[in-house]
Amino acid sequence: MSAAHVRRGGSARAQAKRPSKVSVPKKLAKRLPVDQARANKLAGLVFGAFVLAIGLVVVVALDIPAMAERAAGAAVGEAGFKVSGYQIVGINHMNRALVDAVVADELRRAAAEAGSEKAPQVLVDVAEIRRRLLGYGWVKDARVSRRLPDSLVIDIVERRPAALWQNEGRLALVDGQGVVVLDRVPVDKMPDLPLLIGPGANAEEQQLSRLMATVPTLKPQLASATWVGLRRWDLSFQSGETVALPEREEAAKAALIKFARLDKESGLLGRGIIRFDLRMPGKMIVRLPRAPGEALAPAPAREG
Repeated sequence: MSAAHVRRGGSARAQAKRPSKVSVPKKLAKRLPVDQARANKLAGLVFGAFVLAIGLVVVVALDIPAMAERAAGAAVGEAGFKVSGYQIVGINHMNRALVDAVVADELRRAAAEAGSEKAPQVLVDVAEIRRRLLGYGWVKDARVSRRLPDSLVIDIVERRPAALWQNEGRLALVDGQGVVVLDRVPVDKMPDLPLLIGPGANAEEQQLSRLMATVPTLKPQLASATWVGLRRWDLSFQSGETVALPEREEAAKAALIKFARLDKESGLLGRGIIRFDLRMPGKMIVRLPRAPGEALAPAPAREG
């Protein structure tokens, strides 16, 4: 066999091993705005993308990522990173049993997913625990963290009760933003907080706080505040009088400051008057409990 014949045979085998390329037919390539080489390259990229898409569909259909995650979680659990307990901090008023129930549900789910008695750390969904805790009125914020190797920490930030809200015969605790933190407060367990009355009164707690902050002499005497017509306040004092304030916060503030000054000078509260109506600018309409001409109770004597 000649050397030339050997070279020709070797060349043929090399050509047989060369992988086939995706190419565009010459007739079609002539119609494209690119040359043959670039057309072939684009065709190869399109074909590769198609194959990749088919592969992704297969992976998703077989649930391979979830299976891999569960397997990895179980392996980590077997290495000793399983939740054996948890710590709850920050609770002062909320019922701890509610938090226990949320955490226990998630630990059971994670353990079942791993097929083990205890939940592996990596399979515990701390974000889901936080999401469920935020659904309780007492919880303003919640932070759930892992404490390796075998514990969780649930840090609760409670809302601070600012007032009692009475609506449709029911009492509820609300915070400074009007969020109900506890529904159905027993009458015999009412805390010493301002009482808001009427639909929408809970959402106006901050406005009432600002109003009463301008009259420190009247604030301790306030018994309740009724939100009237979703637009203004009627204030009821411990001595039995009601003060009707005008609409709009600035107008109500000005009227209340003037009333506080007159009360300090003349002792308006505690004299048996039923109602002071301050809704008309510059005027105060008084409602008396007695017949016209009958004297009111004398003003209390002032110490010299």
